[in-house]
Amino acid sequence: MDKLSPFSRVAILGAGNGAHAMAGHLALKGFTVRLYNKFEEEIVHMREQGGVTVEGAVEGFGQLDLVTTDIASALDGARAILVVVPAFVHRFMAEVCAPHLQDEQVVILNPGRTGGALEFANVLREKGVTAQVKVAEAQTLIYACRISGPAQVRINSIKRQVPVAAFPATDTDAALSVARQLFPEFVPAANVLQTSFNNIGAIFHPSTTIFNASRIEAGEEFEFYASITPMVAGFLEAVDGERVATAKAYGVEVDSAQDWLAKAYEGIRGDDLYERLQSCEAYQGIKGPKSMKVRYILEDVPTGLVPIASFAQTAGIPTPATRSVVDIAQAMYGRDFWTEGRNMENLGLAGMKAEQILDYVS
Repeated sequence: MDKLSPFSRVAILGAGNGAHAMAGHLALKGFTVRLYNKFEEEIVHMREQGGVTVEGAVEGFGQLDLVTTDIASALDGARAILVVVPAFVHRFMAEVCAPHLQDEQVVILNPGRTGGALEFANVLREKGVTAQVKVAEAQTLIYACRISGPAQVRINSIKRQVPVAAFPATDTDAALSVARQLFPEFVPAANVLQTSFNNIGAIFHPSTTIFNASRIEAGEEFEFYASITPMVAGFLEAVDGERVATAKAYGVEVDSAQDWLAKAYEGIRGDDLYERLQSCEAYQGIKGPKSMKVRYILEDVPTGLVPIASFAQTAGIPTPATRSVVDIAQAMYGRDFWTEGRNMENLGLAGMKAEQILDYVS
């Protein structure tokens, strides 16, 4: 299979905000885009219109080559496979992709959250996949975006840099040789621990949602990031400090949340996380959830906070703030996130020490 070039086939897996944006944007760039989603009702408008209308930072109509519920058709001949779904769907996507993967395809999780590439690759091993496939993860979704209508998406901004790493790290250069033809904003990360520990959504989303639970259940309309007060931001910084300490225990340097904001977006101002969040134009206008059945908890707790705390426990790093958020979410939702989430067992890392895990991902 040749290197990716303009008009080469790209498979987009998903039909949410990010998948709409990525499909429409890449089609406008001149790539042949095929989009897969499990549920017909979520892609019917894209199928009827033949593509996606993009507005905001990118403008135009991106015509799609195929919109389908047939995974085999979407993957056939695709050089790049972009998985753009909530992280709790990664296992399902790996399972449905497994029988149809071809040599030299590059799978990129957008984003991997924490442990995404590890989980995806582990499922492929469980399914006995023999195709020579590279699995990589982006540290965050490249867009700040929202679906704005049927087969229509608004891209508020495109991040200036998004780190990407493959599992194992020896595959990163090869994966990026494909990925950067799609998005020059993709830059190399040291390994998937670096991208995983830079899961900023796990810092911003769950705690903010829990602190706004009464507003959400009352049906109040509010801006999500504007709702972060100085005291809430202080708690987010406590959770963030535990994430940074955990990364350091694995020899991985990660940016604090406030430094990440300054790198990801233009015009960031302020001396602390609260001030920088309020200065972020890309976050302005993003509404709070309408329901507590929201990925800010159902994704970011089991595939963000749980693995961060699990990696921390293996390395002997205390994470009282992080664990408190998981415990509160468990009590509120009546679910055992510690068991169902990405713990060491589910990531295939049970029994390994921190040094062994670092060798494993490298």
